[in-house]
Amino acid sequence: MAVPKIFNMSFASVYPLYVAKAERKGRTKDEVDTIIRWLFGYTQSELDGHVERGTLFAPFISACPRLNPLREKITGVVCGVRVEAIEDPVMREIRHLDKLIDELAKGKSMEKILRS
Repeated sequence: MAVPKIFNMSFASVYPLYVAKAERKGRTKDEVDTIIRWLFGYTQSELDGHVERGTLFAPFISACPRLNPLREKITGVVCGVRVEAIEDPVMREIRHLDKLIDELAKGKSMEKILRS
């Protein structure tokens, strides 16, 4: 089976797209960063370092300090696929992030996005 294209893309190439999507809908880069830190356990300086170094997406996910256990509450469809049905653990975490950024862009409150 082929490795998904996104695994070999740098996180730094996708990150500005997340920020742009949020900002088009009146949200902020800080909110995007908060979501990423909440989901993966990175500090802001660690997150910034990965962006600066151009870490590939798969290692960015695989090396995260701490996956938030509340991420299992993230359900729904991203790119026509149910997030909770994705078997590959790295792809599932990428889609969790996509889903949260979608929720941000749709105007959900941070409290609901972070499953508080």
